[in-house]
Amino acid sequence: MSIIVDHVNYIYGEDTPLASKALDDVCLNIPDGQFVGIIGHTGSGKSTLMQHLNGLIRATSGHIYFNGQDIYEKDYDMKKLRSRVGLVFQYPEHQLFEIDVFTDVCFGPKNLGLDKKEVELRAYDALKKVGLPDEFFFQSPFELSGGQKRRVAIAGVLAMQPQVLILDEPTAGLDPRGRDDILHQIKRLQTETGMTILLVSHSMEDVAEYVDRIIVMNRGSVMYDDVPREVFKHYRELEEVGLAAPQVTYIMHALKEKGLDVDVNATTIEEAAQDILRALGRNSQ
Repeated sequence: MSIIVDHVNYIYGEDTPLASKALDDVCLNIPDGQFVGIIGHTGSGKSTLMQHLNGLIRATSGHIYFNGQDIYEKDYDMKKLRSRVGLVFQYPEHQLFEIDVFTDVCFGPKNLGLDKKEVELRAYDALKKVGLPDEFFFQSPFELSGGQKRRVAIAGVLAMQPQVLILDEPTAGLDPRGRDDILHQIKRLQTETGMTILLVSHSMEDVAEYVDRIIVMNRGSVMYDDVPREVFKHYRELEEVGLAAPQVTYIMHALKEKGLDVDVNATTIEEAAQDILRALGRNSQ
């Protein structure tokens, strides 16, 4: 197994009057190669949890295992962990700082002590994986569009060749086309490489189309953990904690109430369209 979260708790400001519990007895098992959506409203604990997975934050209690090793063991190599579990923060363009795109992406592998040729090969490969055209490689990252900056920031982490890629709200602030482009590229990356990907979002729409599994966080705890079809069955409960199911869910329920024999558990537009055509075909016979 790639990652095991074992009864993890985290308290901000522990032993102070402002102490606040951010994670409450979280247990998760994330196998290799899975594409997981981490969903929750602001303050639900989803970003805090992700920062635990590569050791940026240490749990108040509990354990985290990566490839069978407890990352809190004395002498555990946190630097190696962070090269294996890559984290791309929300608004990752704030991480860009070099004179040009290619130099920026070279920064991570260069710090691993690799030779110049290997560093440049990794940077080139990572930029191609995120779909950035060659003509942008030697431009200033600050001259790029928001979506292009996101691709560069993701490439900078990919150049470290992590086994796990964590993306914290990678589509925040992007227009609908930019959001779809980034998510499609991430899904293609996961399909082609078999990498474990954790996509943190507050939007069900962002994950419905792409992930294998959804973990819903609420008040620091895991509220639901299942495949999308099962999670979206609880759309009323999700609304009660400030979330919503994809629009497809509401449309299919509305059609069902109107008498059309559709599958209310369809999770994507394609699934819904096919099922509506099936239902209409049956009704017309």
